[in-house]
Amino acid sequence: MKVETTLEKIGFSPNEIKVYLTLNKNGSTKAGKISKLAKIDRSSAYNSLKSLQEKGLVSYVNIGKVKWFQVTGPRRILDYLKEQEEDVKEILPQLQEAHQSQKVEGQVRLFKGNKGVRTVFLDMIRTGENNYVFGSEGQFSTRMPEFALQFDRMKKEKKIHTKNLIRKDRKELDMKTSEHKYAPGVAESPAVTNIYGDKIAIIIWTDEPEAIIIENAAAAKAYKSYFDFMWKYGKKKLR
Repeated sequence: MKVETTLEKIGFSPNEIKVYLTLNKNGSTKAGKISKLAKIDRSSAYNSLKSLQEKGLVSYVNIGKVKWFQVTGPRRILDYLKEQEEDVKEILPQLQEAHQSQKVEGQVRLFKGNKGVRTVFLDMIRTGENNYVFGSEGQFSTRMPEFALQFDRMKKEKKIHTKNLIRKDRKELDMKTSEHKYAPGVAESPAVTNIYGDKIAIIIWTDEPEAIIIENAAAAKAYKSYFDFMWKYGKKKLR
């Protein structure tokens, strides 16, 4: 992964990235030279230096009447992220309380792309309920192999069990935290349905995957009844 991409993901602005990497490469440098090396105007360079100082990622020393700027060390980025995490933990109870009080029965959430699908799977872990699945073609393991392994570890830690109803010719690798049966006559489909707790998550594995979470106790109960019926008459997978 590119350094610039990672810094952008953790909240650096484009100019902050240019200034930070310039200082990290060149060491103590005057603001004017930073501007030239980073290829940004002086005003943008000063603004970025100021914001990076506020984050504790850049410091300076006065030599005569001139300020020489330098990074405080790359590992300081980890400390900065930990500080942000602590700040979020402090306000999380207030946010959670407001979120719960405003929650509407039957809410629907839409997600797009691999990041969106990842959010759906993490919601399954947070919910902590057993998962009832039908329609899987193994797309998750194929399209997101690293996160699929991480998800499997998290399932084991939370003791989440999965019942997976799949078509007859499908091979399934996850036999430790999942139980499988097959349903004859079921056609291959890009849509996978997950039922967990009071939620239904439908993931559509197109080129850019999409997902929807329906949070409705009555709907989840109805889907679960339908799943139980199919599971009752499904056939055990042969190992």
